Amino acid sequence: MQLAANEMCFACGKENPIGLRMKFTSAGEEYRSELEIGENYQGYAGIAHGGILATALDEIMARLLADRGYNAITARLEVRFLQPVEVGKRIHLRGRILRQRGRLVETAAWASLADGTPLAEAKAASLRV
Repeated sequence: MQLAANEMCFACGKENPIGLRMKFTSAGEEYRSELEIGENYQGYAGIAHGGILATALDEIMARLLADRGYNAITARLEVRFLQPVEVGKRIHLRGRILRQRGRLVETAAWASLADGTPLAEAKAASLRV
């Protein structure tokens, strides 16, 4: 199975009118992105929905793997929310490959404010297909 890019992807697609439209840069071993979660993606009043933040963390790890030539899909995702994310705040995301064991590739990602305040962290195991 070969995975194909999709411009309707909710996280990164340029054609998805309700998507996050994330953009990425490679910085050595890390992959990076920035995101501002708008009020249409809030859970509690003024607080970004945790599922949107989990999506962004998953996406940075998945796109990191694609950038590095891995044809892989997320098999397991674990997110640890450290504090609420206010709607409209700019979030900085980083992702990195931790290790590979057989067909599984383990990655980690972090979300923080511009001043380095940690917001969430994630780990994923992705299956090479």
